[in-house]
Amino acid sequence: MAQDSTFPHTALSPVDPSQRVFTAYSHASLWFSLGVGLLVIQIGAYLAPAMGTQAALLAIFIGSVVGSGLLAWVAKIGCDTGLTSAGLMHSVYGSSFAKLPVVLNIIQLIGWTCFELVIMREGTLAMGAQQWGWAQDAWLAFDLGPVPVSISSHAITATVFWGGILTLLMASSMLGLVRNFVSKFGLPLVVLSLAWLSWQFLGVLQTQDVSAFWHRPGNQTMGFLSAIDLVIAMPVSWLPLVADYARHGNNGRSAMKATWIAYALANIWCYALGFLVVSVSAPDISLVHTLLLAQGGLLALGLILIDELDNAYGDVYSASLNSHSLFKSWNFKTLGLLIAVLCTGLAIVLPMHSLEPFLLLLSSIFVPLYGVILGRAGMNTPFAESRKIHLLPALIWLIGIAVFHLSAVYTPGWGSALPSLAVSGLLAWLSRPSKASLDATHA
Repeated sequence: MAQDSTFPHTALSPVDPSQRVFTAYSHASLWFSLGVGLLVIQIGAYLAPAMGTQAALLAIFIGSVVGSGLLAWVAKIGCDTGLTSAGLMHSVYGSSFAKLPVVLNIIQLIGWTCFELVIMREGTLAMGAQQWGWAQDAWLAFDLGPVPVSISSHAITATVFWGGILTLLMASSMLGLVRNFVSKFGLPLVVLSLAWLSWQFLGVLQTQDVSAFWHRPGNQTMGFLSAIDLVIAMPVSWLPLVADYARHGNNGRSAMKATWIAYALANIWCYALGFLVVSVSAPDISLVHTLLLAQGGLLALGLILIDELDNAYGDVYSASLNSHSLFKSWNFKTLGLLIAVLCTGLAIVLPMHSLEPFLLLLSSIFVPLYGVILGRAGMNTPFAESRKIHLLPALIWLIGIAVFHLSAVYTPGWGSALPSLAVSGLLAWLSRPSKASLDATHA
């Protein structure tokens, strides 16, 4: 297939200067919008009642600042180099070895897209059940190996609806979508939705005992560092994608600052909102239904679901770039359309909730992967001459994966992400080639 003329660059080359059109506001709009989502609010709800209020809010703040800082750091690298995530992997790990993490990244992105579609479907079904009394009929039922699958006609319709919009978006320009829709319309709408829901549930809190809520202890089922690990999980999950968008910026420092501030604010707001909602609501009602019961909750939830689309779009766009690095002769947009259609079909038939451990396993791969990239490229250290495999970074990545899983077994109170990231980043930085050796190599 011929390369699309609207995408003159390849996935492994620095972006063309004419494509560097993102301002600081573009970065901030994109990453605040990507930081907001129903999934993030739901994960914030996991902190209650495990954590006391003050400890939970402190963990949310620290985890958001640290996690978003890592995200912003990779954004700066992507903006400075003009490389995609796949391009960074090739530069650090070698042209042949990098194909392994690229393939794993594609699998992860397809999985996350399916999750986003399921989240949008479940939210749509909850809205339909409340407004129009949709029944949960088992219109399609079959066994997928040992797992029985049952899905209603409304669920199929909702999945195809959101998947169809996602597919249409993949036919459009990413740069135009961010600059003309997300920045001008999407960001104000999602801010208003979060502000309205926050106002409503703070009002509910006012009718209860505010002092008791503020001083409420947790049940000690989650340690403080484990809570920080949970909060860091969302910004870290975007590490394999951020360079794909940051490279379109015109200044590395502004890309870093805008990404850091915007994503941290969104992460803090959504985690805190989820914690607040579940803390002031009845224990036997789901978070989505609780949001719907709030005054104006239907409209606010609808806007958040629409905003969820850009999360799914971001996943598919990056999956397309990663795929294009493997199949350079394929049309970029065609790859995006095929992946969007594939994800829609998978979201219908796969028992997505059972895939969560698999996606968390993939997260254990990408935390140390980017620890090595930050250690090697995060201090403005020039890349070594490209080889098929850079053995030392590859070995450090494997050590980081081992640390992640061993931490979960032997030091669960410390979490897994931070120890793995620290070990892989430190080893990569200590073993980085000196500038003199690089100059000698290139001489």
